Amino acid sequence: MYKGLTIKPPFFEIGPKAYMYGERMLRLAKAADEASVKYDVRIILTLQPSDIYLLAKETKHVLVFAQHMDPIPIGRGNGSILPEALKAAGAVGVILNHAEKPMTLADLSRAIKRADEVGLVSMACADSIREAEAIAHLSPNIIVAEPTELIGTGQTSDEEYVRATTSAIKKVNREIQILQAAGITNGQDVYRTIRAGADATGTTSGIMRAEDPEAMLEEMIGAVRKAWDDLNK
Repeated sequence: MYKGLTIKPPFFEIGPKAYMYGERMLRLAKAADEASVKYDVRIILTLQPSDIYLLAKETKHVLVFAQHMDPIPIGRGNGSILPEALKAAGAVGVILNHAEKPMTLADLSRAIKRADEVGLVSMACADSIREAEAIAHLSPNIIVAEPTELIGTGQTSDEEYVRATTSAIKKVNREIQILQAAGITNGQDVYRTIRAGADATGTTSGIMRAEDPEAMLEEMIGAVRKAWDDLNK
């Protein structure tokens, strides 16, 4: 497990997927930069590979992650995403095994090890309690507990699922941080998820499809701060 960069809870992940890129993504990233400082919440942006260099250069506080990485060494591998190249471009982490870019357990294990080698924070997705438990044995830094059937539906995981996945992961490795996602559409969803015991939460469609993405970002990050403070009074 890579231990160079500490991402303390609460934190929040924004996954633009292929909805937003280039100058429009930079505008949102700058709003995230400001919100991160205002609310003292670390914000992860999981970006298109082509946006990593620009956003890493133009922001100060957000954490720039790649959307995927292949477990390959320097050398052959045309069309693959090289870990060292992501690091050189300015990424500090990578999300792996997303439902839209699934990996075998063997490839995921190799990718986590490669992330550790080059100094990238590894954030691995799990679509069930059983998979979360299996992935915990691979020691990524963060596990995203995200039931595939809820992604983009506007329906969030219930509190029982949040508690059950958190318990299963922590029993294997207490150092792993847990991001509970899927169906997060507004500040109320964010508040409820953090209050249920998650270290973090995140969204794609909640911000990407909002009428005013920057305003929704502000609402959600504010909700993270309030939920965390209310939980730890």
